[in-house]
Amino acid sequence: MAVNVSRVIKTLGDDFTVIDASGHILGRLSSKIAKRLLNGERIVVVNAEKAVITGDKYMVFERYKEKYDRGSKEKGPYFPRHPERIFKRTVRGMLPWKSSRGRDAYRRLRVFMGVPEELQGREFEKIEDALLEKVSKTDKYVTLAEVSRYLGFRGV
Repeated sequence: MAVNVSRVIKTLGDDFTVIDASGHILGRLSSKIAKRLLNGERIVVVNAEKAVITGDKYMVFERYKEKYDRGSKEKGPYFPRHPERIFKRTVRGMLPWKSSRGRDAYRRLRVFMGVPEELQGREFEKIEDALLEKVSKTDKYVTLAEVSRYLGFRGV
């Protein structure tokens, strides 16, 4: 299913922040985004597939495989395979999802793989507290694209 990016971005209006997720630690970035969404900010995240998850590669793969295999085809819970949907799901886990406040905040978030043409000229924000090279000295990390490929996503 193709996404009409220009229509999706128009739903946000003119005042929104664009964050580039490449090189950011997924959990740290998600928590910062969740906090800003709860404060009423509209946020667009680009390059979601380049966000990283720290830890041993195979441990991370197994953790996400467990989440993906949980439940059944009929009943769920369903866990996404697309990198942008995994990113959104991570942010959703940090919002009070069962209240209207959390759901409204979640609706103010848009996540894209790569950079859409409509956002090419805009300036992207980096969150210093979530950058891998600023926060962690580890060389053990996996990108969200690798996790998605491991779960069976063929688009990256």
